[in-house]
Amino acid sequence: QVELVESGGGLVQPGGSLKLSCAASGSIFKINEMNWYRQAPGKQRELVASIPDTGSPNYADSVQGRFTIYRDNDKRTVYLQMNSLKSEDTAVYYCNADVTAFPRGRRGYWGQGTQVTVSS
Repeated sequence: QVELVESGGGLVQPGGSLKLSCAASGSIFKINEMNWYRQAPGKQRELVASIPDTGSPNYADSVQGRFTIYRDNDKRTVYLQMNSLKSEDTAVYYCNADVTAFPRGRRGYWGQGTQVTVSS
């Protein structure tokens, strides 16, 4: 069984920063792509940033230059550093990972979500 556990959400003022973390655990052979999604009230879930096991990350246009995704493969953890936060960044942020694990093989997993609220 693979589990993704997120942390780091909270309330921050516009222009502030937060760092989200997502740690994977379980009988994992390999973690392929790791992603951060978000879902605001009344909106569809959207991809914010993604990072492959090797290669460059990709970002949604709305967060390019403000957010940074990176990973620590030894810790099986992906991070999302969010700077210059805006009210429109308010959402529940979800970690997603493409994982090869025992016994199900390769499949995607989701974390439980963490709330980020940007407000003065």
